[in-house]
Amino acid sequence: MLKQHLLYKLSQKLSPQQIQLMKLIQLPTQAFEQKLKQEIEENPALENGKDESNEFDEFEQNEYDDGLDTDTIDTQDINIDEYLSDDETPSYKTQTNNYSADDDDKSIPYAGGTTFNQHLLSQLGTYRLNEQEKTIAEFLIGSIDESGYIRRDIDDLVDDLAFTQNVFTDKKEVLKLLEKVQQLDPAGVGARDLKECLVIQLKRKKEKPSREIAISILETAFESFAKKHYKKLLQKFDITEDQLKNAIKEIEKLNPKPGGSFAGSNKIAEQIVPDFTIRIVDGQLELSLNARNAPELHVSSTYNNMLKGYKESKTKTKSQKDAVLFIKQKLDAAKWFIDAIKQRQQTLMLTMGSIMEHQKEYFLTGDQRKLKPMILKDIADKISMDVSTVSRVANSKYVATPYGTKLIKEFFSESMKNDQGEDVSTREIKKILETVIANEDKKKPLTDDKLSAVLKEKGYPIARRTIAKYREQLDLPVARLRKKL
Repeated sequence: MLKQHLLYKLSQKLSPQQIQLMKLIQLPTQAFEQKLKQEIEENPALENGKDESNEFDEFEQNEYDDGLDTDTIDTQDINIDEYLSDDETPSYKTQTNNYSADDDDKSIPYAGGTTFNQHLLSQLGTYRLNEQEKTIAEFLIGSIDESGYIRRDIDDLVDDLAFTQNVFTDKKEVLKLLEKVQQLDPAGVGARDLKECLVIQLKRKKEKPSREIAISILETAFESFAKKHYKKLLQKFDITEDQLKNAIKEIEKLNPKPGGSFAGSNKIAEQIVPDFTIRIVDGQLELSLNARNAPELHVSSTYNNMLKGYKESKTKTKSQKDAVLFIKQKLDAAKWFIDAIKQRQQTLMLTMGSIMEHQKEYFLTGDQRKLKPMILKDIADKISMDVSTVSRVANSKYVATPYGTKLIKEFFSESMKNDQGEDVSTREIKKILETVIANEDKKKPLTDDKLSAVLKEKGYPIARRTIAKYREQLDLPVARLRKKL
């Protein structure tokens, strides 16, 4: 026999409105505009611009609510992760146009250029090649990556020619045609490694003593050159320090990625739309939200008139009730969306306002050493919101400052204590480390141990391992590779 009993339990649920708000908060400006456009297209009850009629009042809303029996939305089975990782979630590498809503909409035409691959193929016409040689040469060009290198083994290329092009050849013929490909412009294209790339470029230049030495260094002592073992090079080639210095200058003029410059010229530079703007007015900070984040939306007056007609109708058919139910759903969705946008604006301004106040000294001076330690929880506690909400704002939004447009998450950093026991930002320490390395004697660059000692003298007791970690984060090489003659 079945027994019935009551079970009480507490569970957290997110309504569709809350989920919609979370998704809107993490959208940067242009992605938000796309979402807004999509919502207006999908919901005819939502219109852009000022509401001139303003006739849809609370009384009429209650009128049609009372006459309809609609189902409530069950949020028991909502998967939050699924909502936050769907196709509508924006990428952080968004292409945007750097202007606000009140600026003129300007579009810049770009000429359609040839691709790097087409540029190389067009040069093959200068050679007299039979059908097979032409096929092999074109295959080699097709194997060149964007940097200008062929990074595949020759034996693998021979096999691929047989399987994909039905061309049966050998390593000798492929290498012969590779030499022709390496004569194409830009110089260095078709090389199989950096060493070969640099040698090809040097051999295309006019002969002179420093270039001859440079070629010998690359061909016979590339590893010593790469590791900057200058004493070994001086002894091996029996040259003076000035001769070695001139040879290194010749190498430094070369392009390590011959395809990069050509490919880059045909790419449209990505621009960023700042979501906020911080200005200094009479010595005080002034924060504003990009106008494109504050659209004017209203509920369609046409739909309002439809409801009026239904209310005034004496006979109400099933089809009319179905139509009004559809209208109600669209009106609810429109009202939810408008409310979500208002909450989004408030959340963005509240969060960024707190960040600006926390980093006030930096925004007034632009000195990165003035950046205070700040983590997501610091801001979340100040504005009484969840850490995840602050994270959504920080990870995808940009702010225009008097010192350039910055990603908001760049203002967050952990803290370390200086010799006086004060909390300082790790970003401040990295800036000081970068300055010390920039001003060091390049003939005797400072090792990580010495850098640790220098920072200790400046009041920042940091271990050598921490110095190494910060140096790598700043993309700075070890002392030996920073050495110059």
